[in-house]
Amino acid sequence: MEQPDVRLERVTKRFGDVTAVDDLSLSFERGGFVALLGPSGCGKTTTLRMIGGFEEPTAGTVFLGEQDVTGLPPYKREVNTVFQNYALFPHMNIHDNIAFGIRQRGASKHEVARQVPEMLDLVQLTGFERRKPTQLSGGQAQRVALARALINKPRVLLLDEPLGALDLKLRKQMQIELKRIQTEVNITFIHVTHDQEEAMTMADRIAVMNQGRIEQLGPPVELYEQPRTAFVAGFLGVSNLLLATIAGAGRVRFADGSEAAVPEEALRGAPDEVRIGVRPEKVRLSTTDDLTNVNGSNSINGTVRDVSYIGVSTQYIIDTPAGDELTAIVQNAGRGARHLDRGQPVQVLWDPEHTFVITDTAAVPTLEELV
Repeated sequence: MEQPDVRLERVTKRFGDVTAVDDLSLSFERGGFVALLGPSGCGKTTTLRMIGGFEEPTAGTVFLGEQDVTGLPPYKREVNTVFQNYALFPHMNIHDNIAFGIRQRGASKHEVARQVPEMLDLVQLTGFERRKPTQLSGGQAQRVALARALINKPRVLLLDEPLGALDLKLRKQMQIELKRIQTEVNITFIHVTHDQEEAMTMADRIAVMNQGRIEQLGPPVELYEQPRTAFVAGFLGVSNLLLATIAGAGRVRFADGSEAAVPEEALRGAPDEVRIGVRPEKVRLSTTDDLTNVNGSNSINGTVRDVSYIGVSTQYIIDTPAGDELTAIVQNAGRGARHLDRGQPVQVLWDPEHTFVITDTAAVPTLEELV
């Protein structure tokens, strides 16, 4: 079995009385794009800095490949870091900025002349060699910083919120560019972000962090469709979570006495009381005069409390007798799409296979915890 590029074994980092990273163990395979995702203060940046050598763990071990690098400074590790502020040298042109690292390692003029154009081509900046950093846009400066890091051929590239200073449109373009570049160079990228959409767009695997620990690690589709904790369900998009008790094989009962079917395997080993979840876009709404596609669906009665038209879709907040409100997002597809009114009674419908089960007892994260 191939050795992971990065491995953390029971790593803890304390700053005085504050534990930023708490007994963390995880590994990243070679050639992957991993996102460390979480709210401010969750430990993601501290974890990245310990991998890069900018912080030393209070306890635990950091490996790059088979090498224990726990006590080594950054320049002795096979890593490069791209920061949010790019840190380009303003007095150097783009060619010399990119060449800086390999010149420091003693590269010949021939090697510099060969490798710098290759990097400029990779980041699609051929022809920008003689420009200064002040003559670049934010997205161009970001790509120069990437080229300067990648020319050193590191084992791992660390990205510390690299797109945070860009506007929304440019940020979305750079997400696609970063993924393309990572695929071409096949170097392990570890990317720190608090932006859920950014992580899901780029990463092969996401580690959701909370209070210095990993809540869940897996592919984006797994974390979104099958979150294992209330925090993950609330942090990755919007989730409807309803308290329920197990009523039998593949059945749960809500506070109002109504029941719903869930995947039977999701209840194996679960406590008597659980939360069942469904994403807002998986929910359908029917009125008493339009009960279509009800057969085989889970349903719960409710009343429309709020309606928000958001262009491609309409968001409805539904009060239910089960004790929890539900959010439904309905696409505004086709001409004459039907809209519901505040105060209108509805049935909330969803398919059993779209239901996930949360067994942890932690509270659903608040808005303050998610930012």
